[in-house]
Amino acid sequence: MADKANKEAVAAEETKVETPKEEVSPQQRNPEKFLKEFDWHNYEEGIDPIADAKLDEFEKLVSENFVDTLDDEVVEGEVIHITDRDAIIDINAKSEGVISLNEFRYNPDLKVGDKVEVLIDVREDSTGQLILSHRKARTIMAWDRVNEAYDDGKIVNGYVKCRTKGGMIVDVFGIEAFLPGSQIDVKPIRDYDMYVGKTMEFKVVKINHEFKNVVVSHKALIEADIEEQKKEIIGQLEKGQVLEGVVKNITSYGVFVDLGGVDGLVHITDLSWSRINHPNEIVELDQKLNVVILDFDEDKTRIQLGLKQLKAHPWDALGDEMKVGDRVKGKVVVIADYGAFIEVAEGVEGLIHVSEMSWSTHLRSAQDFVNVGDEVEAEILTLDREERKMSLGIKQLTPDPWTDITKKYPVGSKHSGIVRNFTNFGVFVELEEGIDGLIYISDLSWTKKVKHPSEFTNIGDTLEVIVLELDVEGRKLSLGHKQTTENPWDKYSDEFAVGSKHTAEIEEIVDKGATVKFNDDITAFVPKRHMEKEDGSSLKKGEEAEFQIIEFNKDFKKVVASHMTIHREEEAKIVKQAAKKAAQQAEEAKPTLGDANSKLQEIKDQMEGKKK
Repeated sequence: MADKANKEAVAAEETKVETPKEEVSPQQRNPEKFLKEFDWHNYEEGIDPIADAKLDEFEKLVSENFVDTLDDEVVEGEVIHITDRDAIIDINAKSEGVISLNEFRYNPDLKVGDKVEVLIDVREDSTGQLILSHRKARTIMAWDRVNEAYDDGKIVNGYVKCRTKGGMIVDVFGIEAFLPGSQIDVKPIRDYDMYVGKTMEFKVVKINHEFKNVVVSHKALIEADIEEQKKEIIGQLEKGQVLEGVVKNITSYGVFVDLGGVDGLVHITDLSWSRINHPNEIVELDQKLNVVILDFDEDKTRIQLGLKQLKAHPWDALGDEMKVGDRVKGKVVVIADYGAFIEVAEGVEGLIHVSEMSWSTHLRSAQDFVNVGDEVEAEILTLDREERKMSLGIKQLTPDPWTDITKKYPVGSKHSGIVRNFTNFGVFVELEEGIDGLIYISDLSWTKKVKHPSEFTNIGDTLEVIVLELDVEGRKLSLGHKQTTENPWDKYSDEFAVGSKHTAEIEEIVDKGATVKFNDDITAFVPKRHMEKEDGSSLKKGEEAEFQIIEFNKDFKKVVASHMTIHREEEAKIVKQAAKKAAQQAEEAKPTLGDANSKLQEIKDQMEGKKK
């Protein structure tokens, strides 16, 4: 029993709970003060009160570890992660920021750990994410950086965005700069599009502060490297030296060859021994070829190269069997007004002068006989191997029309010809190919006074002619056209003899008189005093009257008429005497056989007297 009582006493002691000592809160100690200082705002918002010391400690930690994210301030962040589309940037803010990789196209080597400049774009989007902008940050800093790069000559990276007229648009520090096509490379660029989307190194070469324009160059960087190579190559240049080069540019006048930083020109005439129309017939871009140095200036900045000089001159390979008089075939390569050049072998040309294309003395243009590309046969007229000149002829392949000229065109024969040319003194008429004759202006018409051949005929007209003279050695023909018809003045000498009377009207009033037209051939002159009518007045233009011929000269085609002699006996008597005298002179002019014999006897007597 005693043991049971002891056990119960121990259990009771173990289960005994110690009553804590009750503490007194501030509101219990001083209720009035607590109510007066109680923060009803925090109580309503459910904010637990925090000690000032803890707040100060928290603010200190924030200031040491987080940045002040102002909208207009550029801060530096660190790339902590890169996804397929975005870069995650830590700027020591409450959360990391996100930037699209498109803003880093200029920097394809972006990696985790890189420091980048950013600007707060959106503090917190709908998902609570901090949105940053690297492009805006670069734009803010870009102008200062571009100016610094220009002043210091620094090399900058740029992203080629697109092609534009005359060049490319390049993103440099967020600024769109212009890259001229001529500044992309040292050699001409044929495909601009191959550079779009690439990141390249550039040098800022020009800034327009007024319009905020920037011009960059990639070529300037290449030229700096090439300059050293160029000095080394130029120092070793010698005439006659053969070098390997690459065709850099082809123009209509020649080919520019890159010799490894130094450019030389192969003129079109030094590309081939044969004639060519354009260099692209011989070479093409980027083609490697050997060239020989022909010449260069003192500074060695202009280098003249040759390609054909690497081969022997075609004239040196010309066979000895070719000689004057041989017939050769060739192709027309060049035509000039004075003739045509024929390539009879590669690089060997002969000239056919226009005078050797036809037996005709009437020269024409070479285009009338041949065209470029024609295959022709010709005879070698001259051959000078030292001067490398050859003259050819085509007309020699046909017989010379002057060989039997006396048989075909004897003096007095009548023919038809074509008017080919005019001169002030006559007309050239072609009787056949190679046979031309001249009609003097005085031999065109019996009656008309022709001042210029164009008044009488036209080029291309057909004229009937008579051969008047023939000079075989001089290859000249004198022709006449009027001789193909009877001389009308022979019959007019009787019809319009001195003293004959005719009726006509005054055609024109001229100086010292007037003219009267009796027919198409006879126009007479009426002296002013012979225009007097019976009443003492003078004849007027268009007035019809009777006229008497007072002078007729067949040789000079001169006819003088008078109206006054019709009504004045004294003047008529004078005219009759003049007519009688003219008839006597004509009669005396006819020689008789007796006269001839007496004249011969007289000459004989004189000769015998001299002998005595």
